[in-house]
Amino acid sequence: MACIATLNSFAQSESDYERSLTKLLEVSGAEKTFSMVIQQMMTAMRPQYESVPQEYWDDMEKEFKSTSLTDLVGMLVPIYQKHLTQDDLKEIISFYESPLGKKFAEKQPFITQESMQVGQQWGMQIGMKIAAKMQEQQEGK
Repeated sequence: MACIATLNSFAQSESDYERSLTKLLEVSGAEKTFSMVIQQMMTAMRPQYESVPQEYWDDMEKEFKSTSLTDLVGMLVPIYQKHLTQDDLKEIISFYESPLGKKFAEKQPFITQESMQVGQQWGMQIGMKIAAKMQEQQEGK
């Protein structure tokens, strides 16, 4: 009987955790990003299937946006559970629901995009420095 209660409790906390993670993805803006990825994938695939009517693509996009996020959350739960507790999620959600958190969620895609550009420049600089050092090494022999 205690085993059943423990399993029941685990299943309930799993469900609570999943709901909290879904809420976190929503308030942090990640859910919008995932939806954009699905939309981009559909746009990229349309030319390969030109005979498929636009209406079908629209319906499929709606379906994937609703079901794929649920699937993704299910896949992410074990990863988040490994690193964050239910209480951690609740506190992070509280942050994202604050004025500063909302601003951060709104600006995060721009920060990420600009940071990726800077990261590429940085990587190219490092690559050029490594190549120069390798050239020096080869010439020194």
